[in-house]
Amino acid sequence: MVLARRDFVKAHLWGGALDAAGCAGHAGCMIYKLFRTPEWQALHADGTTRGAPVDLADGYIHFSTAAQVAETAARHFRGVEGVWLIAVDEATVSDNLKWEPSRGGDLFPHLHAPLRGDQVAWAQPLPMVDGVHMFPAGLE
Repeated sequence: MVLARRDFVKAHLWGGALDAAGCAGHAGCMIYKLFRTPEWQALHADGTTRGAPVDLADGYIHFSTAAQVAETAARHFRGVEGVWLIAVDEATVSDNLKWEPSRGGDLFPHLHAPLRGDQVAWAQPLPMVDGVHMFPAGLE
């Protein structure tokens, strides 16, 4: 029996074998956070954050995979200027990262600890065209 990738991941996730991106804590597998400019500036200045207001309310920091982040932007940041794309190497946060079902049953990375500035691999502002955020080519 052949399982679709998502079903395969769900079948093996809880045994700890894989996460939703197939990363399993391997260096170089990026997860992404969207911050408004003041949230990014606070992390940059303070060196740590517990996230945006939605993260504080939910008790963990919401992240997305490369395949999920554009839809996250469209749902939660449509038309919002000053949005930053923050990339974090999954291996640097894997001890406190849980892959949990969310939108449509897909598994999303949730950080159950503060995010430190030194865990950010890179960050860049997202330009907008006609109210839609433009993501860098080759996002993985």
